[in-house]
This record gives sequence, C-alpha cells and structure tokens, in this order.
Amino acid sequence: MSEQENQPKQLADEATNHSGMDGSSGEKTSWPELVGQTPEEAEKKIKEESPKISVQVVPPNSFVSMDYRLDRVRIFVDTSGKVARSPKLG
Repeated sequence: MSEQENQPKQLADEATNHSGMDGSSGEKTSWPELVGQTPEEAEKKIKEESPKISVQVVPPNSFVSMDYRLDRVRIFVDTSGKVARSPKLG
C-alpha cells in the first residue's frame, strides 16, 4: 500500500482513542459528555475547547457526506432536539 493510500487510515488511527484525546498532540477529538445536551450548548463547548474546528449540526434523518476531515465536528441531533451521539472529529 502506498503512503498516500495509507494516509486516511493513519489519520483515523491518530485521531481516535478511548479517552477522546489525540495521542500525539493531546488535543481532544471527541466529546462524549455532550450527549443529551442541546446542539447550541454542545457547539459552544466544542468551540471553547477547539476554536478552529468547524461545527456542523445535523438534524435527524439527514444525509451527510462520507469525507473524513480533521477540522470538522458533526453534532447529530435526535427528534427531541438533543445531541444523539458523541460528537467527534471527522
């Protein structure tokens, strides 16, 4: 496998672990504590901790692209208007 083909997997491996922290830089990569909060509260918290991150709120049953971006966090919202799953980079 070429270095270029291996890059997406390497980025995913570097950005994900059980603590929500990137092992190399110590920056947070997921926010499990935001599940159940409003998307506004979640977006505010993510922006406080990582101001350069782009935050996208995704309504229930919406389609999203499958591209993996380390500068984006998606907040998936359930039908009650609360964060449905742990927001994470990608």
